[in-house]
Amino acid sequence: MLNSAGVAFRPAEGAAEPADPGADAPGTLEFRLLGPVSVSRAGAAVPLSGTKIHTVLAVLLLARGTLVADSRLSAALWGDEPPLTSNAQIYTYVSRLRKMLGNRVRIFRKGPGYVLDAREAEVDLLSFDRLDRLGRQALEENRYEEAGRLLGDALDCWSGHALENVTEHLLRCERPRLEYLRAQALERRIEADLSLGRHRSLVPELLSLVARFPMDENLRAHLITALHRSDRQAEAVQIYGEGRRILDEQLGVVPGQQLSEAYLRMLRGGSADPPRRPIRLLPARAAAFTGRAAEAARLRSLLLRRPSGPGTRPRTALVTGMPGSGKTALAAEVAHGCAEAFPDGVVHGDLQDADGAARPPAAVLAEILAALGETGDPAQTARHGLRELVRRYRARIAGSRLLVVLDDASSDVQLTGLLPVNPDSALLVTSRARPATVPAAHTMSLGPLDDEDAVALLAETAGADRIRAEPAAVRDLVRYCAGLPLALRIAGARLAARPNRSVARFAAQLADPGTRLAALSYGNLDLTRTLGRALTRLSPATATTLPWLASVGPGPFTAHLAGEVTGLAEADAERALEELVDASLLFAEPDGALGEDRYRFHPLVLLYADTTPRRELPR
Repeated sequence: MLNSAGVAFRPAEGAAEPADPGADAPGTLEFRLLGPVSVSRAGAAVPLSGTKIHTVLAVLLLARGTLVADSRLSAALWGDEPPLTSNAQIYTYVSRLRKMLGNRVRIFRKGPGYVLDAREAEVDLLSFDRLDRLGRQALEENRYEEAGRLLGDALDCWSGHALENVTEHLLRCERPRLEYLRAQALERRIEADLSLGRHRSLVPELLSLVARFPMDENLRAHLITALHRSDRQAEAVQIYGEGRRILDEQLGVVPGQQLSEAYLRMLRGGSADPPRRPIRLLPARAAAFTGRAAEAARLRSLLLRRPSGPGTRPRTALVTGMPGSGKTALAAEVAHGCAEAFPDGVVHGDLQDADGAARPPAAVLAEILAALGETGDPAQTARHGLRELVRRYRARIAGSRLLVVLDDASSDVQLTGLLPVNPDSALLVTSRARPATVPAAHTMSLGPLDDEDAVALLAETAGADRIRAEPAAVRDLVRYCAGLPLALRIAGARLAARPNRSVARFAAQLADPGTRLAALSYGNLDLTRTLGRALTRLSPATATTLPWLASVGPGPFTAHLAGEVTGLAEADAERALEELVDASLLFAEPDGALGEDRYRFHPLVLLYADTTPRRELPR
């Protein structure tokens, strides 16, 4: 843009030039990156002229709604030799894009760069990522038909080689990554087809792919497997020999594990049937997992250590912590990361129902047996009785190398029948209590996150730029959430859902204790409901006592003081306090100078207790 003196200048932050009126014709905008970079509206191409403007559009779209600095655009356009007028030229390209794209997408100035908001448009790369993720999950869960369809749809998002009409600078940086993602999706789709017994129809496609990518060992291994299952062993031997020669001549290496194993399996007359994939019955990883690095490393070491000799018990680990401390998210993250070490798979059992009540062991066993391949309706299977179900379960997993994940256990009774017996298997339990089944030395207790990890979790959920922009408000937000991961995830999700609202505005809602718990709710995440479910596992006397204990304050305090404030006998107060500690609703502090036990509330549990209606205390 030129001022009255004819000098180029940048617009104010957030400013955007008016779009070309003709650019806002009805119809959804569609952006393509997985092929020639292009834009269409209602099926009609939107004209874009020149490599540079295609490059600017591609860089902005690849940023997925985050800030693209001028320096990043300059590097993509001109590499290491930008012209003196680079910033003015970038502004010109952005202005042209605004006019051509219309008001259905926004390109606005922010700090040292630009942001493209394309949430109302369709982007082929985002569609590919979504379908690929769903297909990968279906494949891990042995849903081969669905996996093949989803991964095929993901590959259909491509219309050529990625970024065909951008500068060489951007091409060199971004195309290898995108093409790698495409190759991975293709391999997974082929794996799904092989698992469905479609080896004969795969042979022509794999022959073509191996000819195009002769050094891709995974594709060559799939081709050998498909030829073997199609009774074409001679051709499979030839394909392996060609691959070994190419790898030796071009790279000076020998075939890797997957290619070698496919060849040896054929030579040994291994089964031509599709191999059974390991069971992966696990909840999805948390979208934003931050912090807990030391805890995760400790859990991995407990689960992956080698059995020490005959008579060794299965490896065990326990994660404890207050409601909302991230026990399930940590267990899922660790289990996914360890899954490859358990060739027979990973099974998961949820030991509580939606209301927080403990599920009967028979119902959990029936679901796990179904995942392990037992036929029949799990509800009918559960009627066989616990003793019979335990027998079937142990027979199924005998000799297996499994990771068993049991989430939210309330007692040893729930765990007894579910424990693996093979020392090559492992058990990972989450619980607010400390079941005696797992040795104390194998227990990981989760406390609140420190401020640095709390800010990092907010940044992962709400966006790093947004969190950096309001440091004072973020500090307030972290203080109000008191390091509790669930509260921080909810806060981040609410901020992400309202991108135009300031962090300070939401922090002001949390500043008032009277509205804080109500504000910490979003979708199916609700802090009040989570804390309320924890109360259902308390004895009636302790559940009734908790609201009265709020008068004691955050602590630390003794049972004697709690008794004085509530009017309970000290022994009754101590029983209630100890039960709350066992339920991870209260922290036990180191002994005081007089040897008395001391207790402390988490700020959000104290707030919940203070806002819960009080009923008459038992006497």
